[in-house]
Amino acid sequence: MSVYNTLCFLSFAAMVIALINSKFGRLQTTIAITAGSMMLSLLIIIAGHSGWFNLIDIASKTMTEINFESFLLNGVLGFLLFAGGLGIKLPHFADQKWEIAILAFGGTLFSTFFIGFSLYAICDAINIHIDLIYCILFGALISPTDPIAVLAIVKKLQAPQRISTQIEGESLFNDGIGLVIFVTIFTVAFSGQAPTPGGVLTLFLQEAVGGIAYGFVLGLLFHYLISSTNDHSMELLLMICIPTAGYAFAETLEVSGPLAMVVSSIMIGNWTRYVGFSKESTEHMDHFWELIDEFLNGILFLLIGMSLLLFEFHSEDWIMMAIAVPLVLLSRFLSVWIPFIGFKRFRTYNKWSVKILTWGGLRGGLALAMALSIPHGKYFITSANIDIKEIIMVMTYAVVVFSILIQGSTITPMINKAKVVQKQMEEADQLRAQMEVDSKDQENKPS
Repeated sequence: MSVYNTLCFLSFAAMVIALINSKFGRLQTTIAITAGSMMLSLLIIIAGHSGWFNLIDIASKTMTEINFESFLLNGVLGFLLFAGGLGIKLPHFADQKWEIAILAFGGTLFSTFFIGFSLYAICDAINIHIDLIYCILFGALISPTDPIAVLAIVKKLQAPQRISTQIEGESLFNDGIGLVIFVTIFTVAFSGQAPTPGGVLTLFLQEAVGGIAYGFVLGLLFHYLISSTNDHSMELLLMICIPTAGYAFAETLEVSGPLAMVVSSIMIGNWTRYVGFSKESTEHMDHFWELIDEFLNGILFLLIGMSLLLFEFHSEDWIMMAIAVPLVLLSRFLSVWIPFIGFKRFRTYNKWSVKILTWGGLRGGLALAMALSIPHGKYFITSANIDIKEIIMVMTYAVVVFSILIQGSTITPMINKAKVVQKQMEEADQLRAQMEVDSKDQENKPS
């Protein structure tokens, strides 16, 4: 069966799970699809080991043929990031620009090295010896919050505006920054050449700054192309060219395609939407991209659940999975809590901000795709004769599944409490403003 036919059947399976959940369940759609596909994977594994029917080899071969890494990194990622960026409101974004920039860049860098050095120390203490560079590589791929998972789950819960803008903006930008950091460390780990500070910095700047600059040029070009026509269909077709040809060309230029998609989509969503589109396109654009987003998310989260079929678990794998989840959560908390100490010197925040940003920092298919890109057979843990790719894959999978199923399904009460606090803050601000007006009026009264 061809990869195309396989994806057709998988998309049907994802939609069936989503339909059943809409009729009988109350889970968010992507959580339901991930849980459903994991249950199906476990059934296939249990049935194979019990001798009922053996589909493990067929299912594993099918998952391998799809090439999850290529499907996401070189395929649907451009669409999902572009669709997510279209919903960013620039005035809200500008109000939170420093918070988003520091969390996306500083937080991701801090988390990468905190996880890397902490994991190296823990593994050394329990006699599982992993080179530091591979520990940092895991930190790089697991530190960015996944915008696909975040936007699919958290955004729809309608968190208070500032919190929502922070978590959406951070996830969109630290996704691209995280990929750049991962590529940089990946090159250092597997190029076989001794890294130099200048070479590492050049590679980082080429990917990050180049991606942002390319995204700006891309957005500008398509703004004028879309503005040049009043044909509704042509306007939408031109938009599709950005996450397809535009994303592919970024790879040719060796700059960050994800960052380019975020920048160009923000330009299209906040500029072209109001001055370049015809009235008909403006009315249908959001529905069009929401449909694409929902469809591709369905397939992606189904594949995340079925990635369970790719693993052969060793005893060391279970130990590393148990270490990875709390370590990543601790790193996420520190990378949010430390910046907020400084942020609070300049403005007042909802008291649930740090908790929601920590618990809502979900990981998803992007982390798995980066883990799958690690070469097989390059390095083995000598104490256990286990490929480093396997160790990193199972740790990544544990964190991804925990974040989607546990964090994603339990964040709603936090957001509801934040809404109550936000309402109280707004009422207090209004009362304070009214008291100031009354005080001025009292002062201006003639004696």
